This record gives sequence, C-alpha cells and structure tokens, in this order.
Amino acid sequence: MLLDSCNCSRWFVALACLLLATSNARGEEPALSRIAFGACAKQDKPQPIWEAVVEMQPEAFLFLGDNIYGDTDDMQVLKAKWEQLGAQPGYQKLKATCPILATWDDHDYGRNDAGADYPLRRESQQIFLDFFEVPQDDARRQQEGVYSARIFGPEGKRVQIILLDARYHRSPLKRSTKSAEPGEGYRGIYAENTDEGATMLGPAQWKWLEEQLRKPAEVRIIGSGVQVIAYENGWETWGNFPKERERLFRLIRDTRASGVVLLSGDRHLSEISRLAADDPLGVGYPLIDITSTSLNAPSGNMTKSGVRFANELNRYRVGLTYFDINFGAVQIDWSEADPTLRLQIREASGQVVLQQRLKLSELQAK
Repeated sequence: MLLDSCNCSRWFVALACLLLATSNARGEEPALSRIAFGACAKQDKPQPIWEAVVEMQPEAFLFLGDNIYGDTDDMQVLKAKWEQLGAQPGYQKLKATCPILATWDDHDYGRNDAGADYPLRRESQQIFLDFFEVPQDDARRQQEGVYSARIFGPEGKRVQIILLDARYHRSPLKRSTKSAEPGEGYRGIYAENTDEGATMLGPAQWKWLEEQLRKPAEVRIIGSGVQVIAYENGWETWGNFPKERERLFRLIRDTRASGVVLLSGDRHLSEISRLAADDPLGVGYPLIDITSTSLNAPSGNMTKSGVRFANELNRYRVGLTYFDINFGAVQIDWSEADPTLRLQIREASGQVVLQQRLKLSELQAK
C-alpha cells in the first residue's frame, strides 16, 4: 500500500520516537556525531558566534573555561557575571539546542592564574554548579573540584567526555627569568615547577581519572582549561608541571585507553598540536590537542591589511594558528566501518579554518 507524504512523515516520526524510547529503556545515551566546544567568553560583550554554533546543530556543547570573566572575591559579583552570560540571547538558543557540559579555568574560577591558593574556591564551585543547573545529588556538589565524566551512545559508538579541573588543586606557578630570543616569538612569564608533590589535579582527581580511562569507550574526549601538549609559550599549560604532564601521557598509555582526543582553551588563539605515537612521551598512537579560543575576544597583532598574527613557539603545532573569534567542533562519522573523526576550528560564520582528519583505527592502543 502506498503512503501519502503526510502519513509517511508521521510514520517516520513515530518510528524515531519508538527507537528513542527503546534506547532510553535500555539506559543508553544516543550516539554523538556532532560536538561543539569553546572557551573565553566576555559576558559583558556581544556573543554573535552562538548563531554559527547552533546552526551546526551540535548534540553537545563543551565549555572549557573562562566561560565568564569573574575575577573577584565577591561572590555576589561573581554570580551576577554568570547571570550576564545566562541572559545572552545566543546562549539561551544554545541551551535550548543541546546539553551543555562545562569545566572552568582561572577567570570563571575567580582569579587570574589562580590555583589551590584561591580562598573562595568552594563558594565559587557552588555558584558554577548552580549556573549549569547541576542536580543537588550530583557528585560534584560534594567533591572538591568541578571535574566530571559522562558516556554517550551504545556499545560500538560510545563517546566518553571527561572534563578535568586544572584549578582547584593546582600547585603554585613559578616565574620565569628567561626572555625569548629574537625570532623565537613571544614568551610568557612562567617556568617549570618540578617540586616534589607539585600537582595539577590532586590525588583524588588522579585516582578518579584512572577509573574513567579504564571504562569501555570507542572515543574519549578529554577537556582541559589549559593546553596539554603545547608548552613552550611560557604561559599557563600542563608544561608548567612537566612531571604531571608526563604522568597524564603515561596514564593514557598504561590504561591502554584508546580513542583519546584532547580539547583545550585559555589562549585566545586556536591551534592543533600533535604528539607523535613514537615520541618518548607518546601514548602509542597520535595524540591531538585542539585548542579553541576565543568565543568573542580575539587576540594577536593586527596588520595594516586586517590580518591578526603572532609568533609563538610550539614544536607540536600542525598547520597554522588562528586568532579571530572561533569555536571548535568534533565530527564523528559512525556510518563508516572505520569511523572518521574530524577535529575542527570554525570561524565566526561557521566555516572550517583548521582541521585534522583521523580514522578511529589510528587511535588504538598498541
């Protein structure tokens, strides 16, 4: 029997609802194919980029920190700044489009470059959790730090999203006495802290992370407020604590966690860094760190022709650096026998300006 277009449409909607209900009955999250992410949003400035993010139709959005610029010891002021973000029309559209998962960096944590020394971190954490409507019975309401993890999708298409907290327990930074050689690019103010016991995550979070990496998943997205692979720029990165950076790579390798992709923010620039499989610190397959910032506050020097640029060391960089407003995207094509991952930086209108394309088979622990 032939179906007219109206009846056919109703049939497909009914079938989709049935499949979703069946999936939910089994306790499965739907598979993720489109994930957007970003960092560094000035809450008191226009945020037109949300139009491009929503147009991409992401199935999840990941905030990687500096989601607002709080920078205060007054919790009422901090709360009001979060409310400014919440009032942004574009953010409201995003919230209606997909789930939002978040971690923080220094400015939404409460103080520039702060770590465990920030005296109001407990109060700030509850304001953060309130803004993102985290349930009262969620583990983050009791733990120290906003780190979290979640697995989406059925077996064979599982995407694990791990968001680290590189602020709450982080040890003090050390100042650098070095300056960059001419032609080597800009250099920040920090040196390596190799003190015994210096930490990025703290003991409880390290234990939790190992437990997460041992869970079964096909793709693992680890979000960090600061860059993980790039470290020579002298600003805040995992490289400020080289032993901790090595520990992270070793943990990925020792747990035989396949499918890991790193996402990071903070820098007000975007770039893709790649740690080769055979690097002395390597995890057994190519490890990508895709840095996307800023959502509405571009950086770099402006040439007379209107091009933003800056010269900065990063031996792991693949391709160019992008300085204008942007967001990141992870696209996964599950329809292929060997799924394709596209790790992208997209500019303000949604066009792809940087990309790394990988097969899932390339990200398997050896």
